[in-house]
Amino acid sequence: MRTFAIAASVAALALAWELGLAGPASADPIIIKFSHVVATDTPKGKASEKFKELAEKYTGGKVKVEVYPNSTLYKDKEELEALQLGSVQMLAPSNSKFGPLGIREFEVFDLPYILPDLKTLRKVTEGPLGLRLLKLLDSKGITGLAYWDNGFKQMSANKKLVSPADYQGVKFRIQSSRVLQAQFKALSSLPQVMAFSEVYQALQTGVVDGQENTWSNIYTQKMHEVQKYITQTNHGYIGYVVIVNKKFWDDLPADVRDQLTKAMKEATDFNNTQSQKENDDALAEIRKSGKSEIIKLTPEQDEAMRKAMEAVYKDAAGRIGQPLIDEFQKEAKSTTN
Repeated sequence: MRTFAIAASVAALALAWELGLAGPASADPIIIKFSHVVATDTPKGKASEKFKELAEKYTGGKVKVEVYPNSTLYKDKEELEALQLGSVQMLAPSNSKFGPLGIREFEVFDLPYILPDLKTLRKVTEGPLGLRLLKLLDSKGITGLAYWDNGFKQMSANKKLVSPADYQGVKFRIQSSRVLQAQFKALSSLPQVMAFSEVYQALQTGVVDGQENTWSNIYTQKMHEVQKYITQTNHGYIGYVVIVNKKFWDDLPADVRDQLTKAMKEATDFNNTQSQKENDDALAEIRKSGKSEIIKLTPEQDEAMRKAMEAVYKDAAGRIGQPLIDEFQKEAKSTTN
């Protein structure tokens, strides 16, 4: 009787194996939902796809990265809360987003003309100062992984913007940032906070008159098609901080976390190498389209804009802290000397 039972069990197991109902258990992959608000063919869009490729490769399929571009999963105002709640695991929000979260120090990146070039920026983000800023996110349940460039911002509107006086009364779309509000108020403009995904339509319908952005964002969102003029100011910087839900990150197996860290480093190098090329290419395409007139400021006009923005630093010092502003400016001075 016992022999019959054993034989029956073996036969049942063989049948189950044949039908694919038994065999070595394969663990489900760890899912990382990576949400962002820009187009796939931007520096951030391409870098997020590069991270997906490398993460899945280095973890041998233990991790699956799902990338959701162009606000398809969450919009600007929703994504940070979604990350903290664990509804999404990874984001790459702009530096401006952390001020409303209570980490005001990141607003220093929004100060006009504080970063003269990418060499200075890299010295900040890859040094002790950049690391110190990332650690501030821990208290919000967020782990900062890397800084990704987008580039320097230009001003666009349906009127020529050459002198500070030209900005008076112009309605500008801005990200949610006290520094950016102060910047446009210093120019006597009317700043209006708006999600990135809504900007094109707002420009098209006249809800706002102008905006500030990098060449790659202007081109991929087709803003140049609804703006008559773009002034080449390079007045501000847009960069992103790649962040992950802290509990999710800390709970990962150590080997998987190491492999993802490697993938992120390579994706960061890829992004920061590509961003300048993407912006140069976008500028060339905008010129070729002939839909916007591109204005280049004279040295005198540039100096007048810088002078008009000086009040922004005084406004920001109380929130960001003057020592941090001084540290940034010291880095910029040491790089240019």
